Amino acid sequence: MGKTYKIAAIGGDGTGPEVLREGIKVLNAVAPKFGVKLEFTHFDFGGERYLKTGEVLPESAPDELRKFDAIYLGAIGHPDVKPGILEKGILLKLRFALDQYINLRPVKLYPGVDCPLKDKGPEQIDYVVVRENSGDLYTGTGGVTMKGTPHEVAVQAAVYSRFQVDRCLKFAFEYTRKRNRKKTLALCGKTNVLTFLYDLWERAFHEMGAKDYADITREYYHVDATCMWMVKNPEWFDVIVTGNMFGDIITDLGAITQGGMGIAAGGNINPEGVSMFECIGGSAPKYTGKNVINPLAQIASGQMMMEILGEEKMARKIEEAIMCVVARKLKSLAAGKMGYSTTEVGDLVAEHAAS
Repeated sequence: MGKTYKIAAIGGDGTGPEVLREGIKVLNAVAPKFGVKLEFTHFDFGGERYLKTGEVLPESAPDELRKFDAIYLGAIGHPDVKPGILEKGILLKLRFALDQYINLRPVKLYPGVDCPLKDKGPEQIDYVVVRENSGDLYTGTGGVTMKGTPHEVAVQAAVYSRFQVDRCLKFAFEYTRKRNRKKTLALCGKTNVLTFLYDLWERAFHEMGAKDYADITREYYHVDATCMWMVKNPEWFDVIVTGNMFGDIITDLGAITQGGMGIAAGGNINPEGVSMFECIGGSAPKYTGKNVINPLAQIASGQMMMEILGEEKMARKIEEAIMCVVARKLKSLAAGKMGYSTTEVGDLVAEHAAS
């Protein structure tokens, strides 16, 4: 008898509930093949709830969500809510409250997907970015003085502790070893300018690598060089580890090279606790209710969820189904141009995954 997983489902805003529905459809279709049972509990956190109640996230939410094995999130972002309120009040609050200190972003080009990079195909674009998710500029350290005057001063500091850096690096080394592809881990930083912050990262990186991971090749790239090589020579990369701000930027660049936001999945990971999985394309409110949005990124984030939960065979089956549908069925990954509706794409993946 397989294991039962309790999953908190948050549709969120815009097209979030639509793509989440398809992700759940695929998971439920494939789970019985592997003796897995999934129990979904739905939460209404998002813009509509905020507009009705004035409450972004109940104080009880983090403790309630800790009772689940994972969180499956659609998208956050409502056109009638000022930018930042929901993102900080839901996404960042949950990431920090649940200590989801790793953001995991695979950058993988599937066969049949158009790549904007000349002469690059699936064999060249297959790497993973491990982004530290709990520190850096996102902690809110700083403030504003003399606001609204010509002398206004704004300060937002990037802050890291050795503890935060070490646990992120440990995850990245272990992931590189488990991935077992090129067994190369690259640190992306800016040691020539951010001499305090990335000196800490670089020292910790080499100390840990030399002591515990002699089988892993270590490389270092400045962030600007990383961006250039992600375009020119993506085949150089295996696993990249970096801080929160740089990771936020380079993963969106990576997503475009793999075919766009419609195929890119992400996970906010607490290896010792509850992790949250989401597509990275946002809520796309202009497509809400039209049944034209691409659900593949959401389906892929469900695949990642099962992998992190330890159901690796089930995860591989879902990825195979996504690849099959992309290569054989879809005309495009763009909303409204796939040749199928959102629901039909979910059906295609579910049918293949369950076969």
